[in-house]
Amino acid sequence: MDAETALFQQHRARLFGLAYRMLGSPSDAEDVLHDAWLRWHAQDTAILDDPEAWLVTVTTRLALDRLRRARREREHYTGPWLPEPLVPDDDHPEAELERGETLTLSFLLLLERLSPEERAAFLLHEVFDYSHAEAAAILGIAEDACRQRVHRARTRLRGGRPRFNVDVPTRQRMLQRFVEAMKKPDLETLRALFAEDAIAIADGGGVVRAVLRPLQGVERLARLYMQLGSRFYSLPEVEFTIAMLNGEPVLLARVDDTLVSATWIECEGDRITATLALRHPAKLARLAAVTNAASRASLH
Repeated sequence: MDAETALFQQHRARLFGLAYRMLGSPSDAEDVLHDAWLRWHAQDTAILDDPEAWLVTVTTRLALDRLRRARREREHYTGPWLPEPLVPDDDHPEAELERGETLTLSFLLLLERLSPEERAAFLLHEVFDYSHAEAAAILGIAEDACRQRVHRARTRLRGGRPRFNVDVPTRQRMLQRFVEAMKKPDLETLRALFAEDAIAIADGGGVVRAVLRPLQGVERLARLYMQLGSRFYSLPEVEFTIAMLNGEPVLLARVDDTLVSATWIECEGDRITATLALRHPAKLARLAAVTNAASRASLH
């Protein structure tokens, strides 16, 4: 490996972590890194005072351009859009992506409240610990403008109750209760499972059946999952497993070895406050590799 490639690889985890949090899509983040590498390869690196700053600047600006395009495309997306989780591998193991708690789907979805410019400033300052002056230089704006973007981002996110401290055992236990309730659907059991203001979001992308807008309220969710349990989850051919993705447990449902849904939950105490269900076949196909028995527990 030549020195130029080695230097890029040295910073690759940070660059990927930034691009992924900007875009919520591993494939889009990889595309950004590919473009950044091409620019790096064409650059005379010997004249750079700070190669890392150059790479972070190029990656951030490429991700910003791609996010602006993606936002326009998502205006025509059918139903809610959910970020696509990472499948850990040798190229971007989650443990190297810094501040892993900001990789949760709930946090990535919360970032969708921000404009692309606010998102970039917030991530650089709050997640990757660049000063306002450093972030402003990366974004090519005045320091005061950067500070304002970060402040607006904090204000927009304040009501979203981001959960940075993920209690994995509690989530796993609640997912097990969720499966048990689905297999023997009963309205009273389901009502006791959800918080009063619980919300359900599903991403089918218009390709498969899914609720076309977020549903909120314990009664709506109880009736939704009563229906899903009766028609699908209670079928004997449905296999449930729990995997760890983006630092938190996820419930995977398979039929005949085909992954048909991936569901994350948020909870407070013994109540589920949110369900995020990924049902888009193209997104699930990229998750289907998560079949290693060592990384999941079967639910019977």
